Amino acid sequence: MEIPFLDLKASYLEIKSELDVAVQRVLNSGWYIQGEEVRAFESEFAEYCNVKYCIGVGNGLDALYLILLAMDIGAGDEVIVPSNTFIATWLAVSSSGAIPVPVEPDETTFNIDPTRIEAAITLNTKAIIPVHLYGQPADMDPILKIADRYKLKVIEDAAQAHGARYKGKNVGCLGNAAGFSFYPGKNLGAFGDGGAVTTNDPIIEERVRMLSNYGSQIKYSHDVKGVNSRLDELQAALLRVKLKYLDIWNDKRRNISDQYAKRLNNANIVIPTAISDVIPVWHLYVIRHKKRDSLQKYLRNNGIDTIIHYPIPIHKQLAYKELECSSENMNLTQGIADSILSLPMHPRLKIEEIDTIVNAIYSYNK
Repeated sequence: MEIPFLDLKASYLEIKSELDVAVQRVLNSGWYIQGEEVRAFESEFAEYCNVKYCIGVGNGLDALYLILLAMDIGAGDEVIVPSNTFIATWLAVSSSGAIPVPVEPDETTFNIDPTRIEAAITLNTKAIIPVHLYGQPADMDPILKIADRYKLKVIEDAAQAHGARYKGKNVGCLGNAAGFSFYPGKNLGAFGDGGAVTTNDPIIEERVRMLSNYGSQIKYSHDVKGVNSRLDELQAALLRVKLKYLDIWNDKRRNISDQYAKRLNNANIVIPTAISDVIPVWHLYVIRHKKRDSLQKYLRNNGIDTIIHYPIPIHKQLAYKELECSSENMNLTQGIADSILSLPMHPRLKIEEIDTIVNAIYSYNK
């Protein structure tokens, strides 16, 4: 049995008829940029996240970047980011002209450790970007308290956490603003790139909307130097269809996570742990194993596809060699990168496929 890590074609086929109708509706309309589909999706996704505003943008990186610009964060400023995340979080900060300041994670959740944040704050710190990594919300209450104490902005990187909840609230409404990605493999994925900003702040909403549209509120009138980063009509129409199924699919992911947790409890691996009062959406199911590379090879040889999210910590990437982060201060981050492995996780994963994965892991550990 071959078990792919993800099957995007299957996700299309599951609701093919509705998606095809949405595509045809857009094509028949003759309107492909900033039309009714985008406006409708923005309204529906804002309601889903329990916020006042949603602005569709080109991708998740742009979402974070535009939020920083809207907050006037730039050259000479510092932004606290997790050391353990996808590079897009850091790139958004760098693109704004600010400096990313990494903080190590909590070892059990992989998310930024709130107890380490205060030591990283300087007079130049302007914001904190907690990432809801792998679909588990970061521990927001202590982060928000620190931000309030130091008058800092909080920007949620919710690219992997559509529909996740923290103490009864959906991610996307917990900080000053949030950035989402609709990359095809996400829990709410488009059929190409796409992203969104959510916020309750009318000033952020107005500025992000203007900045993302060439710095323009009125056609051919440009108030600021903006960019072109807009969610197009076709992707918005497809996302509107998929949004209706998001909670159902997230429930299926949680059921698969429960199956993994029960069956792998004694498999000589470290299974992911959720903090109390959160409802993760398990964008990824990430285990740890001391012989990760060997285990991955064994699973591959048995037809099971896995991925490492992420094999090289950002502080060791050539793109950030100028930061000169001390490896001694990143031991936990490095240890995580050396031992993590993402198992197949998607709503269409069958029980017999879970059986095969679990049995293979136990077989390896004999």
